[in-house]
Amino acid sequence: MSDAAFPSRRGLTGDALKLLAILAMTLDHIAWLLFPGYPAQAMPLAMHIIGRLTCPIMCYFIAEGYHYTRNFRRYALRLFLLAIVSHFAYIYASNAYQDWRSFIPFYSGSVLNQTGVVWSLLGGLLMLRVNDLDCAVWKKAALILLLCLLTFPADWSCIAALCILSIGSNRGNPKKQLLWCTFYVSLYGAVYYFSLDRLYGVLQLCVFLSVPLLRLYNGARSKNAALSRVMKPLFYLYYPLHLFLIGLIRTFFLS
Repeated sequence: MSDAAFPSRRGLTGDALKLLAILAMTLDHIAWLLFPGYPAQAMPLAMHIIGRLTCPIMCYFIAEGYHYTRNFRRYALRLFLLAIVSHFAYIYASNAYQDWRSFIPFYSGSVLNQTGVVWSLLGGLLMLRVNDLDCAVWKKAALILLLCLLTFPADWSCIAALCILSIGSNRGNPKKQLLWCTFYVSLYGAVYYFSLDRLYGVLQLCVFLSVPLLRLYNGARSKNAALSRVMKPLFYLYYPLHLFLIGLIRTFFLS
């Protein structure tokens, strides 16, 4: 992970990392669209491997956003509203979509992948807030456990939220950040391996390909002011927008 407390001007800017995350996410979701299920062919596997770069970068910048925000409530509210919009986009783009009832959580009978990853990102942001509360440790632990349960049905489950907590609470300590994230992602990969698909369970570990990229983060924005202004909202809004588009393609061209 990056140590943004001591940035250098060399390396990758935050805008460059966000753009990489957007491109990787797009490739990953196109793979789900064109190659549904868990195919073992080289093309979809390569696309999904590249796609593993996205979630760690998202988690990292949520943690950084918590550190730098001047108004936590407004930050959390924006993320909450984005999670609501993204829920409909995520379901519409997925293979699980049948009709309007598909938008109802748990209607399919499953407890997994019932909403988009933004719900888990919001959970991670709230975990960081809980971690900074001036209260007994057991109360913090109870609240974090509650947030784990609430984010469990989301894409990337509570793992994304716990990684945000690990990154944000160990800011300035890359080794500790990586240690905890390794533990959580390995747990996620193991569950995937034994309950969904063995090959794709191993594939989840490719999220660690993002570590060298995050280590190159220099703590700066792009020198292009226009690009920097665009990237800030685009990094979040792109998620539901491109999922709605994928849903439209699936509905009108691939069904």
